[in-house]
Amino acid sequence: MNEILDFAKSIALQAGELIVRERSQHPLRRDFKGGHELVTQADLKADALITGLIRDAFPEHEILSEELAPEIGDVAALDRDLWIVDPIDGTVNYAHGHHQSAVSIAYVRDRKIVAGVVYNPFTAEMFWATAGGGAFLNGSPIRVAEESDPRRAIIATGFPYEKSTLEPMLARVAAILRECADIRRLGAASLDICWVAAGRLDGYYESLNLWDFAAAQLIAREAGAQYGHFRDIPAGVDPQFHCDNILVANPVLFPRLREILQNT
Repeated sequence: MNEILDFAKSIALQAGELIVRERSQHPLRRDFKGGHELVTQADLKADALITGLIRDAFPEHEILSEELAPEIGDVAALDRDLWIVDPIDGTVNYAHGHHQSAVSIAYVRDRKIVAGVVYNPFTAEMFWATAGGGAFLNGSPIRVAEESDPRRAIIATGFPYEKSTLEPMLARVAAILRECADIRRLGAASLDICWVAAGRLDGYYESLNLWDFAAAQLIAREAGAQYGHFRDIPAGVDPQFHCDNILVANPVLFPRLREILQNT
């Protein structure tokens, strides 16, 4: 697993260099997937770089990536090793010159997420974890915060590009603001979850795509967070790959936050 982790770190660094270079040296070309989801040429180039390096090193492995290979069927049913890639999580931030964007790479073996790397090249922060090996930020161990009172807790969330389900989201925001200290919307789910792992946030909730949270999920769990969902998961669905109604917090806050969100 050390070899896999070192490889994931290496390609995350290379992709990070690419996206920093693209933003600094080239006018960003902006397109919209489905008419509303922003994508730049840097997303496509970083995806091509990462997936190409994986295929060269591990041609027998499967790849699920946001831009070049977003469809792979039932991930939980795959027999082969799998890489889950988001070349730029936080593309809107990236395109607007913000620093809250990351490369996210997860590795799945025997249907379990066993290694994850999330790298923000604009802050030079790399989060990583292996199953059973703990969670780290730039080589130092990280742990979730120990806040137990929701009234003192800072909670993060996000909102989708498509706004047809906005009303229930606003109801959840109102409930969190009534019960918790404050809320943050930072614009990169992988980093939000890693910030929970590092104790910078006390909780996080949102519905996502698998590439947004696969690596960060493992990092949070290895840092002592409870990872789960605030709505029931459909029968037969593997919780680690379920994308809807994700909730991450320390084990004391988790049940209280789940109750708040369930009541909206």
